[in-house]
Amino acid sequence: MASFPPSLVFTVRRNEPTLVLPSKSTPRELKQLSDIDDQEGLRFQVPVIMFYKRKLSMEGEDPVKVIREALAEALVFYYPFAGRLIEGPNRKLMVDCTSEGVLFIEADADIEVNQLIGDTIDPGFSYLDELLHDVPGSEGILGCPLLLIQVTRFRCGGWAFAIRLNHTMSDGPGFVQFLTTIAEFARGAEGAPFVPPVWQREFLAARQPPSITFQHHEYEQVINTTTDDNNKSMTNKSFFFGPKEIRAIRNHLPPHHRATSSTFDVLTACLWRCRTCALGLDPNETVRISCIANGRGKHDLRVPRGYYGNVIAYPALVSRAGMISTSPLAYVVEEVKKAKARMTGEYFRSVADLMVTKGRPLYTVAGNYIVSDNTRVGFDTIDFGWGKPVYGGPARASPVISFYARFKDNRGEDGTVVLMCLPEAAMERFQEELKKMTREQVEDPFDYKPTKVVSKL
Repeated sequence: MASFPPSLVFTVRRNEPTLVLPSKSTPRELKQLSDIDDQEGLRFQVPVIMFYKRKLSMEGEDPVKVIREALAEALVFYYPFAGRLIEGPNRKLMVDCTSEGVLFIEADADIEVNQLIGDTIDPGFSYLDELLHDVPGSEGILGCPLLLIQVTRFRCGGWAFAIRLNHTMSDGPGFVQFLTTIAEFARGAEGAPFVPPVWQREFLAARQPPSITFQHHEYEQVINTTTDDNNKSMTNKSFFFGPKEIRAIRNHLPPHHRATSSTFDVLTACLWRCRTCALGLDPNETVRISCIANGRGKHDLRVPRGYYGNVIAYPALVSRAGMISTSPLAYVVEEVKKAKARMTGEYFRSVADLMVTKGRPLYTVAGNYIVSDNTRVGFDTIDFGWGKPVYGGPARASPVISFYARFKDNRGEDGTVVLMCLPEAAMERFQEELKKMTREQVEDPFDYKPTKVVSKL
């Protein structure tokens, strides 16, 4: 596994936050979110960050000015982002399209891109708060700006684009569609976006009458018998998995599973197992794996082209902690595959119906591990004129959710960055378990035994 340098110390000078409004007048109206959008599990802010190197052909261009002007143009077409959320009966969320604008911060930092992003990525983006300032009073879900953007210039000529999204508005692909529109205008495009945005949130509204047709383990309310992690000191870390590490993990599988399991399957099974061991759960404790699935491309869902709402679900597979921590890795891989296989268009319809029936509940937290794979979403392809970012993707994990993102190191080696958040003691044990799984030489690959943790966290 990659080793990381200690956290860097640098100074960021920020201007006062301003509001960027659409560059032209836009409709004043109320627009309902879908019954997938406004579930409790999406009522949070998600940070994304992109780093760009200096480009000689862009000398004299100020990224702050370029982004601010392109953003104003994009908001003409994506004007709901310039509004504010309100809540109606049965907790139904709606966008009040007020054109109040999105928060924008201009900043400068006395550091270079290569000090932040080189062969590795800083563990957990410890500097995120410097590159994405949390403007007081802006973090709420209702009545607050739906986007917060900070563009930070570095002394080397490179810069960072950090943005915080109210997740009820968009999922990863929908958000990338919006960012791509900003990038088009930043590169000088005129007229309408290449992919016109589509609202149509009624597309994923609950049926009348609602009909829950699946057992949704991801929304079961359970009592956690372990100590609440929210009372512990949590730590964020980033882990890079290149071909060497993935190959080492595959070596723990029999030949058939090596050939039929995707990188996602293998990596997710490894992380779930190591995480379960590190948390020291009782062997009989119920655990879940939820692989966030996107409904775009499902033949029985027919998502409209240009739709930028949430088309994601959290299908969960239930097991026991002892089974995940002590069974051969091939068993854990099969469990991951079963969770993925549950996703169909009808599954989405069932989730929407559950939301209106059960009061838009939060996903199960106790014993749950949610994985969000962003390696193919496109954050790493957004070009504002400075080329593709050195890194583009989510910037921080949560205690329940890990994010995957693509990353290419300075040697040109492609791999996957995993953002992980655990209690400090558990993070140390997690790294030890991970070292065992990523060693190139596996003496007895099918009988891997994790370290036994006697005491619970």
